[in-house]
Amino acid sequence: MRIAVAGAGLSGLSLCHALQEKLEATGRHAQIALFESEGRTGGKVQSIKDDGYLVEWGPNGFLNNKPDTLELCRKLGIDDLMLPSNDAARKRYIYAGGELHRLPESPPSFLKSRLLPWSAKFRLMGELFIPPAPPDNDQTLAEFARRRLGPMALERLIGPMASGVFGGDPETMSLKSCFPRIHELEQEYGGLFRAMIMLANKKRKEKKAGGEASGPAGPGGILTSFEGGLEVLTRALQAAFKGDLLLDCPVTKVEAKPGGGFIIHAGASGTPVEADVFITAAPSYAASKFLAPVAPAIPDTLDKIPYAPMAIVCFGLTEDDLGVELDGFGFLVGLKERRKVLGTLWDSSIFPGRAPVGKCSLRSMAGGGRDIETPYLPEEDIARIVKNDLKDIMGLHTEPEFVKVFRHEQAIPQYIVGHSRNLERLDGMEAKYPGLFFAGNAYRGVGINDCVREAYRVAEKVLGGK
Repeated sequence: MRIAVAGAGLSGLSLCHALQEKLEATGRHAQIALFESEGRTGGKVQSIKDDGYLVEWGPNGFLNNKPDTLELCRKLGIDDLMLPSNDAARKRYIYAGGELHRLPESPPSFLKSRLLPWSAKFRLMGELFIPPAPPDNDQTLAEFARRRLGPMALERLIGPMASGVFGGDPETMSLKSCFPRIHELEQEYGGLFRAMIMLANKKRKEKKAGGEASGPAGPGGILTSFEGGLEVLTRALQAAFKGDLLLDCPVTKVEAKPGGGFIIHAGASGTPVEADVFITAAPSYAASKFLAPVAPAIPDTLDKIPYAPMAIVCFGLTEDDLGVELDGFGFLVGLKERRKVLGTLWDSSIFPGRAPVGKCSLRSMAGGGRDIETPYLPEEDIARIVKNDLKDIMGLHTEPEFVKVFRHEQAIPQYIVGHSRNLERLDGMEAKYPGLFFAGNAYRGVGINDCVREAYRVAEKVLGGK
């Protein structure tokens, strides 16, 4: 069997590892060719060391509350290199009403918090009496939040969360595609508070009966990386790959053979390569172009998955240059604060070794689905805008000694309303063209854990249970 994979980012590398693992476990053999348009593997995972600072070009870690990436690290032999975030990183902040508010972590702290006024707190309590939406309703995140929790919760809780995870606009994001667990809780229990109460009761009963208690329904876990940055993971995956790695070799065209299989054109020469299986782990906008010869319906579907632009600005400075104590994970910004910054991670407070001794490192995000203009500005203008926002939010009163600006014109895929229908169409394309598969963060999750989980799911589909 000959397998061709397009895209050597985290998804493509994890997919190749999953394929190799399953082939070895079943005693089968296949030739795997991995095509990558860039001169390096890893995609947006890139850890950069400069002037004593360690900064991430793309994602900066994964949560350890799911087994997927943890198990992959164990298989790669790098689990002993994993670096959990500091205890201080449990503290998270929201900038709203012109000030930083610590995100409440318990009912008593929620009641004392000034993040939401009392009117909004009472509105939250009314969530118990709101009926669930029809199960087939592909509602936006904003519609869900306003209906169940109220407009202030959307502005100061749900909206910032959407920015932090997707860089997205809650007015267009699909709830069931972006946050499927929340959609499931509403359908299964009738509401979020009902779900919390019933799951807590279930957990107590399981514990009392001596069983294993169910895990929390909401997001959790400890952000985890490596001492050398997240690139440790992609480097280990590359080192473990036993197939043919073709760098600087973008796939330009894929054709379906009449008798089955595919012809792949790649690289400057465009020399055709035949394969029984073709898997795209490339961004959907790239796959849209090279898969067009297979079927016009494929680009028609893939082009419906937009990407949000993002600018990442990293500052290095001393804590004395700031008016706040860096005692947490960082902050996200409320929807109505009129700031370009979506949020700032206090990197040196999250992981050790991210800044020289006596220094600190900040990592700010600007752009996203609600601001598509800022990431396209000149780098010095982006840095100035972020510095001015941090002056008001964090009391930054000097020029940072270290500045790095990373521009991602197509950073994060956006699961907008209708995304689930797009996935159904792609499933239909896989059924119509045996041997064609879609993998990557454009489909069923944008996080590191999502990419690894999807890699193993697709590998199972490719090789089956034989």
